[in-house]
Amino acid sequence: MKNILKTNGLLIGVATLVVFFDQLTKTLVRQHLTLGESWMPLKWLEPFARIVHWHNTGAAFGIFQNGNLVLKVLSMVIAIAILVYFQKVDRKDTLARVALSMQFGGALGNLADRFKLGHVTDFISIGTFPVFNVADANVTVGVALLVLAIILQERKATRSLEATSAAEVEKNGEQSKG
Repeated sequence: MKNILKTNGLLIGVATLVVFFDQLTKTLVRQHLTLGESWMPLKWLEPFARIVHWHNTGAAFGIFQNGNLVLKVLSMVIAIAILVYFQKVDRKDTLARVALSMQFGGALGNLADRFKLGHVTDFISIGTFPVFNVADANVTVGVALLVLAIILQERKATRSLEATSAAEVEKNGEQSKG
């Protein structure tokens, strides 16, 4: 048990926070706004951003509407894949581990809605962008951070390879002089 917590503490901690804030914000929206109702305390900001109570029976950007069963299964498969992949990520690669933890928490937050309500509660409306929620934001930011982590790892590996090659060239040059 101690080893599981040591290996997965970051995943458990970040995912728990994501699910907590996702479910809290969705509950507040459902309790205080009727479906379709919007709210923005800063009237000057309302044309661009507002809180709106919305149901989404599909996936991101409104695709696969009424695909709740398929999306439940897909979300569970993705969550399991994240769990498996997380175990293989080097503990020193904090950025990738945080990214996966955010994605895992986001997947669980929306999965909880799908099982509990049969739809996902969305409420953040910015400009003409599709309405989203805290879980969606964490999945999106998590994907971006994972891409960044991969790019940084590739650069690090390339620099290491270049340094090794340069050292070999220098060593071979010294051997041919001697």
